Amino acid sequence: QVQLVESGGGLVQAGGSLRLSCAASGRTFSMYYMGWFRQAPGKEREFVAVIKWIGGYINYADSVKGRFTISRDNAKNTLLLQMNSLKPDDTAVYYCAARTSVVATTTPESYRYWGQGTQVTVSS
Repeated sequence: QVQLVESGGGLVQAGGSLRLSCAASGRTFSMYYMGWFRQAPGKEREFVAVIKWIGGYINYADSVKGRFTISRDNAKNTLLLQMNSLKPDDTAVYYCAARTSVVATTTPESYRYWGQGTQVTVSS
């Protein structure tokens, strides 16, 4: 089992920044990819960014490219998401997730472990 705990959400004005963290514990050696997803009210959960836990692979949703940066600290088993130039459309609950397969994917159903989520609200 892998346990994931997100932190860092909050309320910010449009154009501002937030940094999300996700602390991983348990069988972290089984993780191949970690990703960030988000879900706005009345909408499906959508992909934001993914990073290979060991290696150089990174991928972003088109909607956040150039504004968000995903990174990791393997020594601390922590996943990060730096969010800049935030827009009201970025308002959602943000989740981190871990995938134990060697194949990269952006579909939420392909991720085995999930955190509880952290709320990000961007005011106009």
